[in-house]
Amino acid sequence: MQKNIIIYLTIFLTTIIVFAGNVYADTPTPTTSTSLLEKVANEIASKTAQLNLVEKRGIIGTVTDSSGTQITLSDINGNIRFVDVDELTKFSSSSSSSYGLSDVTKGTILGVLGLYNKQSRRILAREITVESSFPNIIYGTISNIDKTNYEISIVKQNKQTVVIEIQDVTKTSAFSSGNLNKSGFSKALNSETIIAIGFPDKQDSGKILVTNIVLLPDIQTNFSAGLQPAAGSPTIPPSTGSGMKLFPIGK
Repeated sequence: MQKNIIIYLTIFLTTIIVFAGNVYADTPTPTTSTSLLEKVANEIASKTAQLNLVEKRGIIGTVTDSSGTQITLSDINGNIRFVDVDELTKFSSSSSSSYGLSDVTKGTILGVLGLYNKQSRRILAREITVESSFPNIIYGTISNIDKTNYEISIVKQNKQTVVIEIQDVTKTSAFSSGNLNKSGFSKALNSETIIAIGFPDKQDSGKILVTNIVLLPDIQTNFSAGLQPAAGSPTIPPSTGSGMKLFPIGK
Protein backbone atom coordinates (compact mmCIF):
# COMPACT_ATOMS: atom_id res chain seq x y z
CA MET A 1 0.00 0.00 0.00
CA GLN A 2 2.82 2.39 0.91
CA LYS A 3 4.55 1.64 -2.39
CA ASN A 4 1.37 2.35 -4.37
CA ILE A 5 0.89 5.69 -2.61
CA ILE A 6 4.46 6.68 -3.44
CA ILE A 7 4.03 5.70 -7.10
CA TYR A 8 0.76 7.63 -7.42
CA LEU A 9 2.32 10.64 -5.72
CA THR A 10 5.27 10.48 -8.10
CA ILE A 11 2.93 10.49 -11.12
CA PHE A 12 0.96 13.38 -9.64
CA LEU A 13 4.06 15.48 -8.98
CA THR A 14 5.47 14.69 -12.41
CA THR A 15 2.24 15.99 -13.96
CA ILE A 16 2.55 19.19 -11.94
CA ILE A 17 6.15 19.63 -13.04
CA VAL A 18 5.25 19.24 -16.70
CA PHE A 19 2.39 21.75 -16.29
CA ALA A 20 4.67 24.19 -14.46
CA GLY A 21 7.28 23.82 -17.19
CA ASN A 22 4.73 24.77 -19.84
CA VAL A 23 3.53 27.80 -17.86
CA TYR A 24 7.04 29.10 -17.31
CA ALA A 25 8.37 28.14 -20.73
CA ASP A 26 9.10 31.79 -21.57
CA THR A 27 10.79 32.49 -18.27
CA PRO A 28 14.61 32.68 -18.57
CA THR A 29 15.28 30.80 -15.30
CA PRO A 30 13.26 28.09 -13.49
CA THR A 31 11.17 29.22 -10.53
CA THR A 32 11.85 28.11 -6.98
CA SER A 33 8.62 26.10 -6.88
CA THR A 34 9.54 24.12 -10.01
CA SER A 35 12.99 23.24 -8.64
CA LEU A 36 11.48 22.17 -5.34
CA LEU A 37 8.95 19.90 -7.04
CA GLU A 38 11.71 18.31 -9.13
CA LYS A 39 13.73 17.64 -5.98
CA VAL A 40 10.75 16.07 -4.20
CA ALA A 41 9.92 13.92 -7.24
CA ASN A 42 13.51 12.66 -7.43
CA GLU A 43 13.52 11.78 -3.74
CA ILE A 44 10.24 9.86 -4.09
CA ALA A 45 11.55 7.98 -7.12
CA SER A 46 14.67 7.06 -5.14
CA LYS A 47 12.53 5.85 -2.22
CA THR A 48 10.43 3.71 -4.58
CA ALA A 49 13.58 2.08 -5.97
CA GLN A 50 14.74 1.30 -2.42
CA LEU A 51 11.41 -0.34 -1.57
CA ASN A 52 11.78 -2.66 -4.58
CA LEU A 53 15.06 -3.93 -3.09
CA VAL A 54 13.59 -4.76 0.32
CA GLU A 55 11.44 -7.69 1.40
CA LYS A 56 10.34 -9.22 4.70
CA ARG A 57 12.36 -12.26 5.65
CA GLY A 58 13.01 -14.50 8.62
CA ILE A 59 16.21 -16.41 9.40
CA ILE A 60 17.58 -18.52 12.23
CA GLY A 61 21.23 -19.06 13.05
CA THR A 62 23.99 -19.32 15.62
CA VAL A 63 25.78 -16.14 16.71
CA THR A 64 29.39 -16.06 15.55
CA ASP A 65 30.03 -12.42 16.40
CA SER A 66 28.27 -9.41 17.92
CA SER A 67 29.68 -5.90 17.90
CA GLY A 68 28.22 -2.41 17.80
CA THR A 69 24.85 -2.66 16.09
CA GLN A 70 25.64 -5.76 14.03
CA ILE A 71 25.12 -9.45 14.74
CA THR A 72 26.72 -12.13 12.57
CA LEU A 73 24.95 -15.48 12.31
CA SER A 74 25.75 -18.86 10.78
CA ASP A 75 22.51 -20.38 9.48
CA ILE A 76 21.47 -24.03 9.29
CA ASN A 77 23.34 -24.41 5.97
CA GLY A 78 26.52 -22.77 7.26
CA ASN A 79 25.93 -19.51 5.38
CA ILE A 80 27.04 -16.27 7.05
CA ARG A 81 24.20 -13.78 7.65
CA PHE A 82 24.63 -10.16 8.72
CA VAL A 83 21.93 -8.67 10.95
CA ASP A 84 21.67 -4.94 11.69
CA VAL A 85 20.01 -3.71 14.88
CA ASP A 86 18.49 -0.26 15.51
CA GLU A 87 16.30 1.44 18.10
CA LEU A 88 13.16 -0.24 16.67
CA THR A 89 14.49 -3.79 17.08
CA LYS A 90 12.66 -5.80 19.73
CA PHE A 91 14.40 -8.60 21.66
CA SER A 92 12.74 -11.45 23.51
CA SER A 93 13.95 -14.40 25.56
CA SER A 94 12.06 -16.93 27.67
CA SER A 95 14.79 -16.72 30.31
CA SER A 96 14.87 -12.93 30.70
CA SER A 97 12.33 -10.11 30.40
CA SER A 98 15.08 -7.53 29.83
CA TYR A 99 17.11 -9.34 27.16
CA GLY A 100 18.85 -6.94 24.75
CA LEU A 101 21.73 -6.53 22.31
CA SER A 102 24.31 -6.42 25.11
CA ASP A 103 23.17 -9.90 26.23
CA VAL A 104 23.83 -11.54 22.85
CA THR A 105 26.77 -13.94 23.12
CA LYS A 106 28.64 -16.19 20.73
CA GLY A 107 26.97 -19.58 20.29
CA THR A 108 23.44 -18.33 21.03
CA ILE A 109 20.76 -19.43 18.56
CA LEU A 110 18.62 -16.51 17.38
CA GLY A 111 15.50 -16.27 15.25
CA VAL A 112 15.37 -13.00 13.31
CA LEU A 113 12.45 -11.37 11.52
CA GLY A 114 13.15 -8.19 9.58
CA LEU A 115 13.70 -6.34 6.31
CA TYR A 116 16.12 -8.01 3.92
CA ASN A 117 18.02 -5.84 1.42
CA LYS A 118 18.66 -7.80 -1.77
CA GLN A 119 21.55 -5.56 -2.76
CA SER A 120 23.53 -5.49 0.48
CA ARG A 121 22.29 -8.97 1.54
CA ARG A 122 21.79 -7.70 5.08
CA ILE A 123 18.68 -7.94 7.22
CA LEU A 124 17.48 -5.05 9.38
CA ALA A 125 16.03 -6.81 12.40
CA ARG A 126 12.59 -5.92 13.71
CA GLU A 127 12.24 -8.89 16.06
CA ILE A 128 14.99 -11.07 17.53
CA THR A 129 14.10 -14.11 19.63
CA VAL A 130 16.42 -16.43 21.53
CA GLU A 131 15.78 -20.04 20.43
CA SER A 132 16.64 -23.16 22.38
CA SER A 133 17.60 -25.09 19.25
CA PHE A 134 17.39 -25.17 15.49
CA PRO A 135 13.99 -26.18 14.13
CA ASN A 136 13.38 -29.74 12.99
CA ILE A 137 12.41 -30.12 9.33
CA ILE A 138 10.42 -33.29 8.61
CA TYR A 139 9.77 -34.53 5.09
CA GLY A 140 7.59 -37.57 4.56
CA THR A 141 4.15 -39.12 4.03
CA ILE A 142 1.07 -38.56 6.19
CA SER A 143 0.08 -41.90 7.73
CA ASN A 144 -2.59 -40.74 10.19
CA ILE A 145 -4.59 -37.60 11.01
CA ASP A 146 -5.96 -37.15 14.51
CA LYS A 147 -8.62 -34.46 14.06
CA THR A 148 -9.55 -34.53 17.75
CA ASN A 149 -6.10 -33.70 19.10
CA TYR A 150 -4.91 -31.84 15.97
CA GLU A 151 -2.02 -34.20 15.38
CA ILE A 152 -0.53 -35.67 12.21
CA SER A 153 1.68 -38.78 12.02
CA ILE A 154 4.40 -38.60 9.36
CA VAL A 155 6.43 -41.54 8.07
CA LYS A 156 9.89 -40.53 6.89
CA GLN A 157 12.05 -42.22 4.29
CA ASN A 158 13.84 -44.27 6.98
CA LYS A 159 10.38 -45.62 8.02
CA GLN A 160 10.48 -43.80 11.36
CA THR A 161 7.23 -42.11 12.40
CA VAL A 162 7.10 -38.60 13.84
CA VAL A 163 3.99 -37.06 15.39
CA ILE A 164 3.50 -33.35 14.84
CA GLU A 165 1.05 -31.21 16.80
CA ILE A 166 -0.81 -28.31 15.19
CA GLN A 167 -0.87 -25.09 17.23
CA ASP A 168 -2.82 -21.84 16.98
CA VAL A 169 0.22 -20.18 15.40
CA THR A 170 0.83 -22.96 12.86
CA LYS A 171 0.75 -21.70 9.28
CA THR A 172 -0.35 -24.23 6.66
CA SER A 173 0.25 -23.86 2.92
CA ALA A 174 -0.14 -26.10 -0.13
CA PHE A 175 2.31 -26.12 -3.05
CA SER A 176 0.61 -27.28 -6.23
CA SER A 177 1.06 -26.55 -9.95
CA GLY A 178 3.95 -24.25 -9.15
CA ASN A 179 1.93 -22.06 -6.76
CA LEU A 180 2.10 -21.73 -2.98
CA ASN A 181 -1.35 -21.04 -1.52
CA LYS A 182 -2.77 -20.72 1.98
CA SER A 183 -4.31 -23.94 3.27
CA GLY A 184 -5.41 -25.48 6.57
CA PHE A 185 -5.26 -28.53 8.82
CA SER A 186 -8.59 -29.79 7.46
CA LYS A 187 -7.15 -29.94 3.94
CA ALA A 188 -4.43 -32.48 4.85
CA LEU A 189 -5.02 -36.01 3.51
CA ASN A 190 -3.70 -39.46 4.35
CA SER A 191 -0.83 -40.61 2.07
CA GLU A 192 -0.13 -36.98 1.10
CA THR A 193 3.46 -35.73 1.03
CA ILE A 194 4.22 -33.07 3.64
CA ILE A 195 6.96 -30.82 4.97
CA ALA A 196 6.69 -29.77 8.63
CA ILE A 197 8.90 -27.33 10.52
CA GLY A 198 8.87 -27.05 14.30
CA PHE A 199 10.53 -27.68 17.64
CA PRO A 200 10.49 -30.68 20.00
CA ASP A 201 7.78 -30.67 22.65
CA LYS A 202 9.49 -30.26 26.03
CA GLN A 203 6.76 -32.39 27.62
CA ASP A 204 6.95 -35.16 25.01
CA SER A 205 10.25 -35.72 23.18
CA GLY A 206 8.50 -37.88 20.57
CA LYS A 207 6.32 -35.01 19.40
CA ILE A 208 7.08 -31.90 17.32
CA LEU A 209 5.22 -28.63 17.86
CA VAL A 210 5.04 -27.24 14.33
CA THR A 211 5.10 -23.62 13.22
CA ASN A 212 4.84 -24.22 9.47
CA ILE A 213 3.38 -26.93 7.24
CA VAL A 214 3.60 -27.26 3.47
CA LEU A 215 1.37 -29.84 1.79
CA LEU A 216 2.69 -31.30 -1.50
CA PRO A 217 -0.23 -33.01 -3.29
CA ASP A 218 1.66 -33.20 -6.61
CA ILE A 219 4.61 -35.16 -5.17
CA GLN A 220 4.23 -38.89 -4.51
CA THR A 221 6.54 -40.22 -1.77
CA ASN A 222 4.56 -43.01 -0.15
CA PHE A 223 7.19 -43.97 2.41
CA SER A 224 4.58 -45.59 4.64
CA ALA A 225 3.94 -48.22 1.96
CA GLY A 226 7.63 -48.80 1.33
CA LEU A 227 7.44 -47.39 -2.18
CA GLN A 228 10.16 -45.39 -3.88
CA PRO A 229 9.49 -41.74 -4.75
CA ALA A 230 7.76 -41.25 -8.08
CA ALA A 231 9.69 -40.00 -11.09
CA GLY A 232 10.26 -36.29 -10.86
CA SER A 233 10.14 -36.21 -7.08
CA PRO A 234 12.91 -34.27 -5.31
CA THR A 235 16.00 -36.08 -4.06
CA ILE A 236 15.78 -36.51 -0.32
CA PRO A 237 18.52 -34.42 1.31
CA PRO A 238 21.01 -36.01 3.73
CA SER A 239 20.12 -36.57 7.36
CA THR A 240 21.17 -34.12 10.07
CA GLY A 241 22.18 -37.03 12.26
CA SER A 242 18.97 -36.95 14.29
CA GLY A 243 16.90 -38.65 11.61
CA MET A 244 15.47 -35.33 10.41
CA LYS A 245 15.78 -34.45 6.73
CA LEU A 246 16.73 -30.98 5.58
CA PHE A 247 14.49 -30.19 2.60
CA PRO A 248 15.66 -27.28 0.41
CA ILE A 249 12.52 -25.13 0.63
CA GLY A 250 12.32 -22.46 -2.00
CA LYS A 251 14.82 -24.08 -4.36
